[in-house]
Amino acid sequence: MNLDLTGKTAVVCGSTQGLGFASAAELALLGANVVLVARSEEKLRAVLSKLDDSKGQQHAYLVADFSDVKNVNTAINKFIEGGKMAHILVNNTGGPAGGTVLNATTEEFLQTFNNHLLCNHALVQALVPGMKAAGFGRIINIISTSVKQPIAGLAVSNTIRGAVASWGKTLATEVAPFGITVNNVLPGFTKTVRADYVVQKRAADSGKSEAQVLKELEAEIPVGRMGRPEEFGAAVAFLCSPAAAYITGINLPVDGGRLSCL
Repeated sequence: MNLDLTGKTAVVCGSTQGLGFASAAELALLGANVVLVARSEEKLRAVLSKLDDSKGQQHAYLVADFSDVKNVNTAINKFIEGGKMAHILVNNTGGPAGGTVLNATTEEFLQTFNNHLLCNHALVQALVPGMKAAGFGRIINIISTSVKQPIAGLAVSNTIRGAVASWGKTLATEVAPFGITVNNVLPGFTKTVRADYVVQKRAADSGKSEAQVLKELEAEIPVGRMGRPEEFGAAVAFLCSPAAAYITGINLPVDGGRLSCL
């Protein structure tokens, strides 16, 4: 099986922690040059040194704030104007606050749409020409299992994640003839800051302790535990490898079997 990404460059968004960093770390282990993307330069510098470089990779970072599409556009265009390109793009950014549909504001929907779909779109438009020229491209959208089964209390996230999933599926069909794949990877409950937020919110809403909420959540997972970030990162890295060239347009849950739907 060819998992070698030596000589390939991967732009990984939201990569100073959690699923983004786990994905970046696994791609580095396969030999990719990784370009970390996040809004905090201090955190980017701290994380950069943690990536494996045993295959002679040269890792780098870009500072970009996903709350501002223009800022993301400026950062990626500066990267390209410097004579660089990427074979791999991992779209990922933090989710919005929780709440119900009826209590969500128009501004919350619009901001989340900008943060996720429009920023993803800006990056794709900038990087796909280079992928076409190389005859190799991998685009991964880190979304949520809510694409298949909405998660209670995350109304805005459920809505916009679904839009990103449909965008990704449409894109997959358009770029497939150029050797570019597009896949959505759907994390279940994984040990991340986002999962901590979900547990804390459910505890506050229900009056239960965080330990009790966590125990109940784990009981819903067939494997009996929360996922580890590196397990999720391994799935992302595989889909970015040459071995996954015939897999495109899918929604892949990495959730320990929690989803009750197909």
